[in-house]
Amino acid sequence: MVEIKTPEQIAKMRAAGLVVAAALKACRDAVAPGVSTGDLDEIAAKVIADHGATSNFKADHGGLWFPGVICASVNDEVVHGIPGGRVLQEGDLISIDCGAIVDGWHGDAAITVPVGAVAPELLQLSATTEGSMWSGIAQVKKNNRLQDISRGVESYIRRQPLPSKGKYGIVEGYGGHGIGSAMHMEPHVLNYVERGRGRGPKLVPGMCLAIEPMVSLGTPHTRVLEDQWTVVTTDGTWASHWEHSVALTEQGPLVLTAEDGGKAKLAEHGVTAAPDPLA
Repeated sequence: MVEIKTPEQIAKMRAAGLVVAAALKACRDAVAPGVSTGDLDEIAAKVIADHGATSNFKADHGGLWFPGVICASVNDEVVHGIPGGRVLQEGDLISIDCGAIVDGWHGDAAITVPVGAVAPELLQLSATTEGSMWSGIAQVKKNNRLQDISRGVESYIRRQPLPSKGKYGIVEGYGGHGIGSAMHMEPHVLNYVERGRGRGPKLVPGMCLAIEPMVSLGTPHTRVLEDQWTVVTTDGTWASHWEHSVALTEQGPLVLTAEDGGKAKLAEHGVTAAPDPLA
């Protein structure tokens, strides 16, 4: 069952989303050569605590404990990297995923950040991944279908010029999800169109989805390291991960984890963001 939220519940999710946005901004500002992924985790933890929120990452997930309030995935690590003693180096690429809970309602988002000066193809990789996320978010409209989001993500990536080194692999097996009274809920949101599955459920007001493309410079295939969390590409190529949580309202999409509610980026796609209930 897909959880449908009331406007009041969406407002609480917006509050959680703004906490996530603040934590990710603080992490982005702190990324630099010599900073450890554990340092970034401490920064995000302080922001979450200062806002009176709690982490939905640092918890037990089906019998497997995750020890950080962020996932810090560096270079060939796609998602679920455990923050700790790894020190960032000039030229690295780090994806930072963060979540928070306010009054029982969840927010979840991710960004990719270059560490100092990075290779042009890595900047292009990140821009392509972020752009595909917004292309998917622009399909969050009444009477569209779930697969319209998947098609929006995939088609954007397929339209981009290939990088000078490598190709774009849309990571398989991982994707977005419903979000609300729990962090991971139905439905699963693929980042590509899977033939034979139909168009999926109709999008209706009250649905909230986390849309999160993951793209590599090579293979779409991954494996999980012995820590039981960190997901890496099987060919060692580097990856990017972007994510926003989005609510579909009667007035259109509201990007819960974007500071402006998604207004600027959605306008680039000819879509008007819904009014911010906390403005």
